Amino acid sequence: MTDQIISQLNEYITTQITKQPRAVIDPNAPIITGGLIDSFHLVDLSLFIEKQFGVYIDDTELNADTFDTLNQLAALIISRQTG
Repeated sequence: MTDQIISQLNEYITTQITKQPRAVIDPNAPIITGGLIDSFHLVDLSLFIEKQFGVYIDDTELNADTFDTLNQLAALIISRQTG
């Protein structure tokens, strides 16, 4: 399940945000602190997550502590889906 979520997140980020559809993001690579996405794209990503996975993301969670890697995002999504 985690791999599927990471794959979907990777696909969204690489096709919709970075416009590099063949890129593969390491699940542990920092996407915010590493400069891959900025604050504007962070909002887009959170809206995608809410729609795609049916989970709620609070605005206070849009930060590097919660959203900095695909693994963090996948864990957050899974916890919301099962919690």
